[in-house]
Amino acid sequence: MNPGRTYTLTDNKGESTLYYQLVRELADRFLDIIPDEVVLRESIRNASTWKGVLRRLSRRERHVGKILRDLDNVLTPFLTGVNEHLLTLSLTDRLDRTMRTSRDQYLFYMLEIELTNRINRDSFLKAPWRMALIAHCLRDFRKGCQSKRGEIEDQCTHCDLDCYVHMGSELLDRYQINPFISVSMDHQRLFKHLNNDHPEMGVLGIACVPELVMGMRLCEGLGIPVVGIPLDANRCSRWLGECLETTFSLKELEELVKPSV
Repeated sequence: MNPGRTYTLTDNKGESTLYYQLVRELADRFLDIIPDEVVLRESIRNASTWKGVLRRLSRRERHVGKILRDLDNVLTPFLTGVNEHLLTLSLTDRLDRTMRTSRDQYLFYMLEIELTNRINRDSFLKAPWRMALIAHCLRDFRKGCQSKRGEIEDQCTHCDLDCYVHMGSELLDRYQINPFISVSMDHQRLFKHLNNDHPEMGVLGIACVPELVMGMRLCEGLGIPVVGIPLDANRCSRWLGECLETTFSLKELEELVKPSV
């Protein structure tokens, strides 16, 4: 399988186990420095918001500098050509904060996803109504997707047993989480509408690293407990000009959504 445009979490066997192990170990290490998940998350979130000041901030704030260096040392193998990608951006693409995500931002975003899951998992699991938005690029493009319009977004009809939308939807159904295929571009409007109908809702996202982080921040800004799983790589037409098959970790998804014993 082809590598992602800017990142790839899997090894040559298609496994992402090492990535998740390393991110967890890094989070534990940084919590020894800042022993509060929320404070640590807000520190790196503030540092990663504006890439133009990130390096200067890392030099001024000692703990931010250490976190960035450690992330760089450990997670660099999972970044695949971020700087090369940035050099090819058109003027229009440079206005797109997802497309212009810097190398340092990717590193902080990977840690932010792990910390946000730790912070919100219990609240998400206790939410009376829960939904998941699955990236549309996970559909099997070798066959014609037969998804149908649902109450909120498109929903899988389970036409292809090898499709990751099918496999993810089937797993989520088992844990009473309503799965939808993310096709809407105006997620802020979508979540505000849903929050009116389901004031105690929880959201799970499955998307590429920068899109997932932006969606998680949006949900938290609306007071919605959110968790998420990153795609194993960004291989859709937005990044590559054509849609290539991509995946995510079903094992990590189940670990995230199954109730604690």
